[in-house]
Amino acid sequence: MALLGDANAAGRLNDYLGKAEPAELVAGANRFGPLQGDPAIAPAYKDDRLLGFVYLNSEFANSTGYSGKPIQLLVGIDPKGVLTGLKLVEHKEPIVLLGIPEKRVLEAINKLIGADMDSVVRGAAPSPQVDIVSGATVTVLVMGDSIVRSATKLIKSGRLGAQGNAVATAVPQVSKAIDPGKSEVRDWQSLVGDGSVRRLILSVADVNRAFEKSGNAAAAARPEEGDPDDTFIDLYVADVAVPTIGRSLLGDDGYNRLAGRLKPSQQALIVAGSGRYSFKGAAYVRGGIFDRIELIQDANSIRFRDRDHTRLGNLSAEGAPDFPEIALFTVPPEFGLDPTEPWLLQLLVQRVVATRDKAWLTFDLGYTLPDAYVKRESAPPVRQQATTSPAASPEAPAPAKRDAAASFATEDEPLWMKIWRGNVVKISTTIVALGALTLIFFFQNALVRRPKVYVWVRRGYLLFILVWLGWYANAQLSVVNVLTFANSLLTDFSWEYFLSSPLIFLLWASIAAGLLFWGRGPFCGWLCPFGALQELLNNIAQAVKIPQYRLPWGLHERLWPIKYIIFLGLFGMSLYSTAFAEQLAEVEPFKTAIVLKFAREWPFVIYALTVLSAGLFVERFFCRYMCPLGAALAIPGRIRMFEWLRRWPECGTPCQRCAKECPVQAIHPEGHINVNECIYCMHCQELYFDDHRCPHMIQVRLKREKRDALSSPSMRSGGKGPNTIITAGGKPIGLKPVDAITPSAT
Repeated sequence: MALLGDANAAGRLNDYLGKAEPAELVAGANRFGPLQGDPAIAPAYKDDRLLGFVYLNSEFANSTGYSGKPIQLLVGIDPKGVLTGLKLVEHKEPIVLLGIPEKRVLEAINKLIGADMDSVVRGAAPSPQVDIVSGATVTVLVMGDSIVRSATKLIKSGRLGAQGNAVATAVPQVSKAIDPGKSEVRDWQSLVGDGSVRRLILSVADVNRAFEKSGNAAAAARPEEGDPDDTFIDLYVADVAVPTIGRSLLGDDGYNRLAGRLKPSQQALIVAGSGRYSFKGAAYVRGGIFDRIELIQDANSIRFRDRDHTRLGNLSAEGAPDFPEIALFTVPPEFGLDPTEPWLLQLLVQRVVATRDKAWLTFDLGYTLPDAYVKRESAPPVRQQATTSPAASPEAPAPAKRDAAASFATEDEPLWMKIWRGNVVKISTTIVALGALTLIFFFQNALVRRPKVYVWVRRGYLLFILVWLGWYANAQLSVVNVLTFANSLLTDFSWEYFLSSPLIFLLWASIAAGLLFWGRGPFCGWLCPFGALQELLNNIAQAVKIPQYRLPWGLHERLWPIKYIIFLGLFGMSLYSTAFAEQLAEVEPFKTAIVLKFAREWPFVIYALTVLSAGLFVERFFCRYMCPLGAALAIPGRIRMFEWLRRWPECGTPCQRCAKECPVQAIHPEGHINVNECIYCMHCQELYFDDHRCPHMIQVRLKREKRDALSSPSMRSGGKGPNTIITAGGKPIGLKPVDAITPSAT
């Protein structure tokens, strides 16, 4: 089994080692030697002289970012433990792929080069920090922490640095575990007093002094305002998977519910805070990740996501303060938190120093479980072998125990299943929204017969799609998805790649089904966040009397093909270079306006605002003439099996009302609807049933009223009673009260 593990580890490093030259990672090196140990490291030589080593960060420490996939970096380090080079070889981070220049991210993490990690391990120097990149804070922090902690673990393993001179010792092995027999309920003061609940309190003065000592002049020049003695944050943390602590803080019912959710050996933490600084921040609302706190144990670190979080209103322990923020976090099982060993909760404190720049510091809240909750069992001592420094024997293998992060990478369960299980709330919300839209479509006739209800249902749905699906969940489809799917069909198609984004997958599955029933309309008219933004802005424009322009039909018809030309150009380019085609796909302003919420370089923002501004005067300007995704969906949309939009024989000849009122001018002058351009807004169907606006329905109403008049009791009684029939030329033309009829009127 050990040999198999070595082969797997070597295979992972080998997959990426060919993407870098030795000199990129270790200055002066011209070749790599045979891989050593597990996790594998590759010695880097200049001819026969060892200059350093190269390893893969994810093999030693957690490196999972926003995407849920590891950020793979090759790290160079010399035999003394100094970082010599870094290279980003693979990532799936959407914030970098879609907008933040990779160069900015690399500039931030490259500041770690030259850091003496051996001094950090010995406690002689603080851990080096990376600069925050606005818009990609979590991604950069994950990368920086992964580099620092992986180097720390490698040095602690004795495979290089001063730690490599360890001597043989007989280490007694002690098995430690939480004692399940201790589950008494205790009050708040006793929990805090013995360390069951740990505390970090910072005043305004503490934080200001820390930024002054950091050497960042811009941050020091913008101190926190207010009384220096005011509480900046009062933070508490506790492991509530421990029976006594859990029952005391959550109550018996709360603890029992938690215990029923936790897997064997899984831990859960209570984090509570007060003061002017929130430990939650706002990033978990936008991106589902708590970026102000980080759980750290040994070389592993993790930031909690919204799927790990439960909000609590109060703590059950007698005497517990009222906290404005209380969070219950379940620690993901793959992290492998050992509650019997020390760990810490690291607080990130940010300070804005410029419009798009932030400075930050970290403060550690250490936690060690009191001995009263731990039971120990002795085991026979094990001889720990002396470790030879790789500098002296570079070719000798040096096995090391794999950590929890590495084990996580080799679990049999596919990654996409973990992602789906971790996004149950978002997936459920999306399914409900799609189900609601399906009901709207199937019962459209009942809806459009009530114009006021129809208008508010449509606007409400579009607002939900824009705010929740677009700006919050970032589930904006793109023509890039179409190009990627087509390219994968031509190469090595794998469902796992597409299943790794649950909301995107659900939307595409629903759109594929919708194409058979309604064409491109369900997406373009209802499910596209950018389309919703255009329409809602145009609604506001009309409300404030901004003039609206309808292009002449001849010009309008000749502008339609532009989007098809753009799509075919992108598709053809993708067959040559998918990466270049994705760059050209910036013709879509979706990334700027929806995914990045306009937090992007000014040319992209100006382009997006220009397109939206055009839509204030010409409704859905981009959808009509420029959208390559709309063109891509219109092509297979021709195969739809049903015709749901009703037309009268008079439509187009002579009546032109629907054609003139169609928001996107998808109705030809002769009356038929062009399904390639129709966004299925149902406005024409609202007119279809309106017996006060549709000429056909007006005639139907008048005939009905005439028939009702002729069949009234007054007509059948021959004019007797309170009313009589008024005639002209022998034909009844209406009713009039008897008292009002004069002899001349008859």
